[in-house]
Amino acid sequence: MLQPELKQSNIMFPPISECNLSTINHRSIAADLDGTLLRGSFSFPYYVLMAIEAGSLLRGLILSLSIPIITIIFIFISEDLAGKLIIFITFTGIRINDIEFVSRAILPRFYAANVRQDSFEVFDSCERKVIVTANPVVMVDVFVKECLGGVKVIGTEIDVDPVTKRATGFVKEPGFLIGEWKKIAVEKEFGDDLPDIGIGDRESDYDFMSICKESYLVPRDHSASVLSPDRLKKQPIFYDDYLDQPPHPMLTYLWLPFRFVLSLFPAYFNLSIVEGIVKCTYTRRWSWL
Repeated sequence: MLQPELKQSNIMFPPISECNLSTINHRSIAADLDGTLLRGSFSFPYYVLMAIEAGSLLRGLILSLSIPIITIIFIFISEDLAGKLIIFITFTGIRINDIEFVSRAILPRFYAANVRQDSFEVFDSCERKVIVTANPVVMVDVFVKECLGGVKVIGTEIDVDPVTKRATGFVKEPGFLIGEWKKIAVEKEFGDDLPDIGIGDRESDYDFMSICKESYLVPRDHSASVLSPDRLKKQPIFYDDYLDQPPHPMLTYLWLPFRFVLSLFPAYFNLSIVEGIVKCTYTRRWSWL
């Protein structure tokens, strides 16, 4: 297997504000997602949403409680290992049909409420739009293609058991897509005709940005202007009992422990009611004898 060369990049890219849409070549672009096209660079809440909606509240709570361990691994050991651990806890044992349903029916609305206006305008100005992300492809593919107008997502591929149709929790080769792996994936996708524009927001994007004809850095700005939803290629439809304007995924993440505790009360009362009905029915039945 081809091993990427790990290195520190000192390449400096101009900010995306210096990108002149009237002069750039509009044929192709390779763009990161979190922190680049999305205003937030913290993707963990989206994994929690996936864990809850495709799995259970308990799975979401376990994933939330694991964040200190994941953070330590990310800082002191390996970003690759931290990403694989998040994917393992989120997806292992879940049916692929459930994962695809959440990715189509729930996640797009949360993503759509967090699209950066400045980077989207550059992305939308190009003809061939490709996303290069560490996120699992199955999580973002529908949103990217239907709402952002992207033609392809290059990302982490989760492994699915062909017999049970459930996620194993592991990822396919080459693994968690960061750093040099992004560069290799872009070269494989575009061949000799490399992207005209590359945009990213962090050092793990520098490798693929460095091979693009023009590259721009998206500065982290939590107050950056958000794209109006009516400018998306397609308005995401929300299902079930979600509000028309969903809360930020971070709020859903913070509310999770309370939601888990509160969910126990209806279950307790429902079981008590059922138990009472059964006892009453049983007593009345035998009272006629």
